[in-house]
Amino acid sequence: MNPADNPTPPRRKRPGLPFLAVVLLALLAAPRVVLHDLGIIQEGTLVNAVFVFVPPLVWIAVVLWRRVPNPFLTLLVVGVVYGLFLMVGHQILWTTAWDGDPPTLGGNLSELPPVAHAMVTRGFAALSSVVTGTLVGAVCGLLAWGASRVIHRRRRAPSA
Repeated sequence: MNPADNPTPPRRKRPGLPFLAVVLLALLAAPRVVLHDLGIIQEGTLVNAVFVFVPPLVWIAVVLWRRVPNPFLTLLVVGVVYGLFLMVGHQILWTTAWDGDPPTLGGNLSELPPVAHAMVTRGFAALSSVVTGTLVGAVCGLLAWGASRVIHRRRRAPSA
């Protein structure tokens, strides 16, 4: 049979959760960005650790609870959305986070106009935010995928 004759198009992979749920999960991690950039919480504190680790643990718990078909893809998408929120938060709070003294380029690039410094440093910060969010999502997705395999294998195992 010719694939062009098939009336049903191939299914695209979907995140496994409604888009609103993906956005809400990503938003769970957003308060840390604001609190950190405003200097309200500091690295290395218990409060910071709660804001760092609890949202991704909730992400994993939700995909396990909902038994999404592809936990890795689902949390990768959550991570990308989180990275976008991270990027926006850092850009909005840029001046405050740097206490009015943002980073500048050094070496041969130190002579560039201030707007070039801002474009380059903010651009790399924006890219870094999206990459960070994506990596967090990927790690959480791998953990959730592994946990779902163990949980579902245990449920399928015949009882003695």
